[in-house]
Amino acid sequence: MKKFFTTIRNIFAIEELRTRIINTLGFLVIFRLGSFIVLPGVDPAKLPDQPTQGIFGLLDTFLGGAFSNASIFALGIMPYISASIVMQLLGTAVPYFQKMQKEGESGRNKINQITRVLTIAICIAQGIGYVSTQVPTEAIAIDPTFFRISSLIVLASGTIFTMWLGERITDKGIGNGISMLIMIGIISRFPGAIIAEATTK
Repeated sequence: MKKFFTTIRNIFAIEELRTRIINTLGFLVIFRLGSFIVLPGVDPAKLPDQPTQGIFGLLDTFLGGAFSNASIFALGIMPYISASIVMQLLGTAVPYFQKMQKEGESGRNKINQITRVLTIAICIAQGIGYVSTQVPTEAIAIDPTFFRISSLIVLASGTIFTMWLGERITDKGIGNGISMLIMIGIISRFPGAIIAEATTK
């Protein structure tokens, strides 16, 4: 145990490493706080109390509860991951993208730009499905049409902001930012899962 605390003290003695750790923790805190901000126009008291089940429950776990909370981060980083997978598949099957991958830095920049645009398109598609199926009608406190339009904008903005947080963690923090966001989402669900399991027994 003494060696553990000595190691921690030595880590924080290095200024650059200490700064990166603080930056990482700060960005993760921002991500977690955003997971509790409900979409404008939603009455949180009328959201379902029971946890989301099935594939949506798994997604909710990765997002740290943001999915079931009707949060502004409800889609999280998943549209970006989906867009990245699509681009990887295109890179193996479409000659145009294969050529782009071989262009070095300029090619990677083009691929990143296309990935971001594709992310927004996926956000809109997933946002329509999310608002239509996961937000109960009785929980919508404003005009439904305005709510759907505004929610699509907010959800897409939330995903873009989450992407930005992931990039900042990669650049100014520790480890891969996207992986860190997924990890903190999963870890944050453990206490709630334990409490829910205890209350059902």
